[in-house]
Amino acid sequence: MASEEKEIGLSSGIKQSVRENLLLVAIALFLAFMIRTLIAEPRFIPSDSMVPTLHTGDRLVVEKVSYYLHSPKYGDIVVFQPPEALQKRGYPKDQAFIKRIIAQPGQTISITDGKVYLDGKAISENYIAEPPESPLAPVRVPEDNFFVMGDNRNDSNDSRYWGFLPRKNVIGRAVFRFWPPNRFGLI
Repeated sequence: MASEEKEIGLSSGIKQSVRENLLLVAIALFLAFMIRTLIAEPRFIPSDSMVPTLHTGDRLVVEKVSYYLHSPKYGDIVVFQPPEALQKRGYPKDQAFIKRIIAQPGQTISITDGKVYLDGKAISENYIAEPPESPLAPVRVPEDNFFVMGDNRNDSNDSRYWGFLPRKNVIGRAVFRFWPPNRFGLI
């Protein structure tokens, strides 16, 4: 009789332990989902469009919280879902892009002789691979949109080719590189 009670107690203890572990796994999965959805997520750089700032294979943390508090601003490196113009060219809606914000709503951007002009003034761009080769006639950025470009200006599929980036497509801001180890740090 004592051995049956021992087995029942052991069986009950195992069941309790399994329940607790399943609950811990469920909570961990829920927290991971919420963090990735609302706070931050890892991303992989698949192309050279952001060289020299980011390289193919870099892995980043993209934070989402700051854009709940304020709008993206000039110079931010943003990750976004492709706008409708890119989707019409065959890019899937869930394929993320990464570019730098060059102009905000209401600003005018143009490119002449390899220089980018914002509201008629040349901007300093010490982060680019080389000056852009193609000119761009002045365009005004509409409300709730941005003009984005890759830092590798002559090898970037950006606003010069597909238009403005709607604010609603912005996922978050690239803030930290965690791979490769020799390039670890803030962006």
